[in-house]
Amino acid sequence: MLADADIAAIAGELDAAERSRTQIPLISGRFPEADMADAYRIQDRWVALKDAAGRKRIGWKIGLTSRAMQAALQINTPDSGILFDDMRFQDGDAVPEDRFIQPRVEAEIAFVLKAPLRGAEVTVCDVLNATDYILPALEILDTRVQRQDPQTGAMRNIIDTIADNAANAGIVTGGRPMRPLDADLRWMGAIVSRNAVVEETGLGAGVLNHPAMGIVWLVRRLHSLGAGLVAGEVVLSGSFIRPIETRHGDTITADFGKAGTVSVHFR
Repeated sequence: MLADADIAAIAGELDAAERSRTQIPLISGRFPEADMADAYRIQDRWVALKDAAGRKRIGWKIGLTSRAMQAALQINTPDSGILFDDMRFQDGDAVPEDRFIQPRVEAEIAFVLKAPLRGAEVTVCDVLNATDYILPALEILDTRVQRQDPQTGAMRNIIDTIADNAANAGIVTGGRPMRPLDADLRWMGAIVSRNAVVEETGLGAGVLNHPAMGIVWLVRRLHSLGAGLVAGEVVLSGSFIRPIETRHGDTITADFGKAGTVSVHFR
């Protein structure tokens, strides 16, 4: 377990890095003894700094839900982070060129809750019953931690990702709101293009076999901490495509078929 002083120092580094659009060295490289519990402690401390600065929590993101992404980081569990009000973009918005460091985009299904979700025994049916509506969504990822150590070549790992608020930076929602039982979420998918060129396609089943399973995982994890989800929160259930790198001038569009489209432009 990392010392409280180290936890506080790293959280401060991440906070400063986000504001200055710089990256800090790999946490996993400087603190090889750190485990996932330490990483969540860092995330919690950084979230507390955001709370103190007046940012409002609007929900959660769930990441690392596909087998491909878990294999890349050599883990077998998702991770989670907090969504804040200033992360929200509208469909078709233009992201200022100085907003992020190395933005990437993923496509996923957003769940907006109408009822709280708690407990160790929550099921997919419980999640669907507690959901007011679902929306096509794009998640903007960013990393305040270096992806690779320039000296050793070591890549960032799950410790770095979790501490970095699960690498989340923005959420874009659009398309047509739908009741969760009006669609077969395992077959709900998207064709994702960058500047009208198809880059990725995927289906909801790529998220733990059902997008609601990511939320089941999150509720059970929060239960172990004495917490849960509350009505009105939005939850990004996990990406079913690989992250798409973005450049200045890029427009990312996700076509969810009957559920509509959602897009974002990077200046």
